[in-house]
Amino acid sequence: MSITEKKLKDRSGSKCEISGSEENLVVYTVPPKTDESLENSILITQNLKNQIENPETTNPDDWRGLNESMWSEHLPIQIVCWRMLARLKNHDLLDMMYLDEDALAWAKATGEADDDEGKIIHKDSNGNILKDGDSVVLIKDLDVKGANFTAKRGAAVHNIKLVWDDANLIEGRVENQSIYILTQYVKKTK
Repeated sequence: MSITEKKLKDRSGSKCEISGSEENLVVYTVPPKTDESLENSILITQNLKNQIENPETTNPDDWRGLNESMWSEHLPIQIVCWRMLARLKNHDLLDMMYLDEDALAWAKATGEADDDEGKIIHKDSNGNILKDGDSVVLIKDLDVKGANFTAKRGAAVHNIKLVWDDANLIEGRVENQSIYILTQYVKKTK
């Protein structure tokens, strides 16, 4: 038994840190990390490890422990939970999880959440993909409802925010007012 395995067994009480099972436990180092350590590894059943490494064999019933293990204080457990929730498309639980920027980058490093199906993508009038923080220019005069002014063609809108549930809307400031703008009326500038 390696030192890391002993430390993981101490941390987990000799149970799988995802399912709680006590049988066939192995150390799983969470990619892209390669050094087996307490900070990069979890104790998991051989069955779950096989499913992580072979996505086509994933059995959702084996992952019922995610709704509890996702709240673990240990980052490698959180990373595995995030990846498996993304794979299982469990957006309700995934939306409850919080990972800071570095942890999210680690979680996304294997491309587990890169499935574009069902993903909301904001595009400008030319088909360029928009992201939070981009700058755009209005390509048409727009009457702003409830604000009694017209946002003029050519007006720059900096640091836009995407409306997360509608691919056709962004939020930005024009003439010191926060307004919603249809993406079909903007052109990305940088």
